[in-house]
Amino acid sequence: MALVRQYRLPAQAILLEIPAGGLDVREDGTKEEPSIAAPRELEEETGLRAGRWEHLITYFSAPGFTEELMHVYLATDLAPVDADGRLGPDEDERLILTWLPLREAIAAVDRGEIRDAKSIIGLFALERRRGTTTGV
Repeated sequence: MALVRQYRLPAQAILLEIPAGGLDVREDGTKEEPSIAAPRELEEETGLRAGRWEHLITYFSAPGFTEELMHVYLATDLAPVDADGRLGPDEDERLILTWLPLREAIAAVDRGEIRDAKSIIGLFALERRRGTTTGV
């Protein structure tokens, strides 16, 4: 699993997360399609491109106060992007790419080392899809 470590001001901590980002808003006010945003964000945050994409899950992040809809994709067949042609992170982002096998990432959730909702939901959705769930 390609994960990123980054400082999150509201949490006042460096968090270990799945790569993620927002949907760009076009000049006409419409939002970018999630399937277009996912490859862009992966490249910006990790310097990687995927040969294959699979939608895992879509969910509301906090429907009690926001309409934000989260779209989680599995990117496989990863390859590094040539540094000259790479889309880089946003100016305010300081990201450290970290690799963990899926089982270790799930264990990191259990230990409280991965604490953000999108990462937990994404990892559990992948674990369930792969049929590796070991709990009840």
